[in-house]
Amino acid sequence: MERMRLDKWLWAARFFKTRSLAVQAITAGRVLVNDQASKPAREVTMGDAISVHKPGFDVTVQVRGLSPVRGPAPKAALLYAETVESKARRERLAEQKRLAPEPGWEYEAGRPTKRDRRKMDEWRGR
Repeated sequence: MERMRLDKWLWAARFFKTRSLAVQAITAGRVLVNDQASKPAREVTMGDAISVHKPGFDVTVQVRGLSPVRGPAPKAALLYAETVESKARRERLAEQKRLAPEPGWEYEAGRPTKRDRRKMDEWRGR
């Protein structure tokens, strides 16, 4: 096997749970092949660079293998190699996320009570 459909490769490499989700991401422009937008039927060959952008997940990989079936995760990981820049970017974002303050920590009193709401309405002139 020398060539394979892009959507099928993304599914086999476990970037997406279903081929239809892979097709949606490709048509939305969240998957680039060799820094170019593509279609789901584009054929992927060994050595192609694929960028996948999902919420909370941004990775660039190089195609190392092709598989017509979706196998276990350890075998799927052998189908690609993540680039050094992508790995550094992903680790940097994970560190920033880990160090970021928890949303909502600045709220000490919690939700306004009915009395607080009435005072705010009074202050606003309602």
